[in-house]
Amino acid sequence: MRVKIGNQIKEFRTVWMESHIVKMIDQPKLPHRFEIYSSFDHKQTAEAIRTMIVRGAPAIGATAGFGMAQACMEAPVTGFDDYVRKASETLKNTRPTAYNLFYAIDRVLKSIEKGISVKEKREIAIKEANSIADEDVEKCKNIGVYGSKLIKDGDSVLTHCNAGALATVDYGTALAPMRFAHYGGKKIFVFVDETRPRCQGARLTAWEMLQEGIDHAVIVDNAAGHYMRNGEIDICIVGSDRTTAKGDVANKIGTYEKAVIAKENKIPFYVALPTTTIDMSIKYGKDIPIEERDEEEVTHMWGFSQGELKKIRIVPKGSHVKNPAFDVTPAKYVTGLITEKGIIKPNEIKRLFD
Repeated sequence: MRVKIGNQIKEFRTVWMESHIVKMIDQPKLPHRFEIYSSFDHKQTAEAIRTMIVRGAPAIGATAGFGMAQACMEAPVTGFDDYVRKASETLKNTRPTAYNLFYAIDRVLKSIEKGISVKEKREIAIKEANSIADEDVEKCKNIGVYGSKLIKDGDSVLTHCNAGALATVDYGTALAPMRFAHYGGKKIFVFVDETRPRCQGARLTAWEMLQEGIDHAVIVDNAAGHYMRNGEIDICIVGSDRTTAKGDVANKIGTYEKAVIAKENKIPFYVALPTTTIDMSIKYGKDIPIEERDEEEVTHMWGFSQGELKKIRIVPKGSHVKNPAFDVTPAKYVTGLITEKGIIKPNEIKRLFD
């Protein structure tokens, strides 16, 4: 992704590996500070996933793959398999909704079965983890190319949460079509839902739009219906943390209501995702585990004041909070799925795997 640092523009991936160290953009620091976080072992990598230093299903998957490679490098020769198995459970217990997490961990586990010696298994794990990350970049690029054809010159696009480069290894899912429409010379405008409670839209999507020079405005989550009804939004594109075999989509909380309102106002609602986010073992959205996060994400807010990040309480002490991180949008509200293999209807998922 393009990042402006001083008077220079540099290219970064969201997550990568150097030797045994997993490097990632420290997302809670954005948009006020751009810093790289270094994780030195698989437990630290798991904690980075859990605390959302890295977030977004594809980025979580790539990070977990690197975490598995770390575990293979850390594991003793005697008891190697048991150590790696326990590490996989530690990583799997971080974010239950994101399917890429499980896909990447299981893929690395399966790959090391080909190795005979511990040395071979370590080499295979590193290679597989890097392949998962590289493939994600290519898939998101293709999503951008296919999805950009849906966006006309002069269109206004609504997106929810952050499904940009920061949610993947690069390019993004929902934001990739906007990037490529912009690269192709189309003049577009992006409505950025703030996406409470962690405000990934206001903090991260807006930051990405600024880096790319794409015209946009941040809106409160409750304003999307107003702009749809007034005819100011032409198309909605969001991401997915897990999509079922029947096309139901789990995405950041608030996605469902946007899809319902879009259908009521006859606005196309697309979901952009790599096929690694599709869980063919689950048919319906009701069976997707929904992560319930800490109350403090709602009771408090972060802000930047006098050069420092500060947290303040906004909810009365004694008031309890319910904080589901995701909701499920039934397939009937989804116009189409933008994948690296093309754009399909939700009921056509099976043919992606034929």
